[in-house]
Amino acid sequence: MSTSEEPKSTTKKAAPKKTASKKGPSKEAKELIAVKESLKQEQDKYLRLFAEFENFKKRTSKERIELFKTAGQDVIVSLLPVLDDFERAIKEADKSENAPEFEGFKLISNKFSEGLKSKGLDFVAVEAGDAFDSEVHEAITLIPAGDDQQGKVIDVVEKGYKLGDKILRYPKVVVGQ
Repeated sequence: MSTSEEPKSTTKKAAPKKTASKKGPSKEAKELIAVKESLKQEQDKYLRLFAEFENFKKRTSKERIELFKTAGQDVIVSLLPVLDDFERAIKEADKSENAPEFEGFKLISNKFSEGLKSKGLDFVAVEAGDAFDSEVHEAITLIPAGDDQQGKVIDVVEKGYKLGDKILRYPKVVVGQ
């Protein structure tokens, strides 16, 4: 009978464990749930940080490209008055009787202008008769004008320049009032 009693006693010991599990999840199950929740939170943090890092890389890449585009901006801005002086000198040389003697000067001016253009410098196109746009032009004075000239550019006093899409110097214009 001792053999028959042993199986009964083992089944009796297993029964209390089953009643304990019916009361709620075991301690191990609770820990597993907590670990899974913690893992889910850490995965979410990881994904957010990864996305933030990718955005950072894109932003710095764009900033670096923009920096390369405008790296010589300060130098180019400092050369704009020299370019203006060349243009004024050429206009005066064309009026002179000794115009052929200034051909070398014109070649140097063209080479200088082309060098700046190769670096991305371009002039802001504006002519007398164009509509005045405060986003693109700088009005230095208003003068009385006929009805057909009101709100239009009467004269361009100083050329404007841009480097890529960025305006370095707005064209200075006289506007009809």
